Amino acid sequence: MSYRLTFLGTGTSHGVPSIGCKCETCMSNDPKDKRLRSSILLQRNHVNIVIDTGPEFRIQCLRENIDHLESVIYTHAHADHLNGIDDLRSFTSKDRTLPLYGDSKTIAEIIDRFSYIGNGTINNTVIPNLSLNVLRPYVKGNIDGFDITPLIINHGKLEIYGYRIFNSAYLTDCNSIPKESYKYLKNLDLLILDALQHHPHKTHFTLEEAIEVAKDIGAKKTLFTHIAHGIKNDRDSKLLDDNMALSYDTLSIELEE
Repeated sequence: MSYRLTFLGTGTSHGVPSIGCKCETCMSNDPKDKRLRSSILLQRNHVNIVIDTGPEFRIQCLRENIDHLESVIYTHAHADHLNGIDDLRSFTSKDRTLPLYGDSKTIAEIIDRFSYIGNGTINNTVIPNLSLNVLRPYVKGNIDGFDITPLIINHGKLEIYGYRIFNSAYLTDCNSIPKESYKYLKNLDLLILDALQHHPHKTHFTLEEAIEVAKDIGAKKTLFTHIAHGIKNDRDSKLLDDNMALSYDTLSIELEE
């Protein structure tokens, strides 16, 4: 059976174009250089699952005609991956609870930063009716028909989650991958990997580093994401091997389980 993976956003925390920037990428007319904050949509048997809800989540949902969600999964609690959470109220009601999943730190951050989230209404205003669920690292589970395994990846000093989804893997926001996680990255049809920019960064792979990691993992296909304005699609795509590419917003791929 097949499922569909769609890139809702492929940009870094600033997005591309970045506010006030006049660089070559930010001034580009190429649609592949327009990047909302990173997020993906998984679809199978009329089930919709989103990984991360960034600040443009509403815009992404309208663009892709997302009118229902079964679950939301989070990689971590940084603003560019979480702060669209309030728009989840469009997918809930007093009688319809939407499950959220993430590591214990992310769930704790949601409770702390969005304390109003829960059941019912406040002053007759509908609020997101969400249930919060902790995922354990390396424990495979079935979420609405998707086989999903949380994998620890290193985002600087912070340990966050990437995910193996059937025979694909989504590893955004990382600058190293623990040996334990590598065990779960074998025989991949698709690897989606962080590749921020060309010059070194404390919490993200450069494109050059990501290329080497992708070669080491050896997936059939690798797509790079979480891309800043230092990378221009048509120019930097020429640096990649034939089985690698820069992802872009709206890119949609059919995958086998």
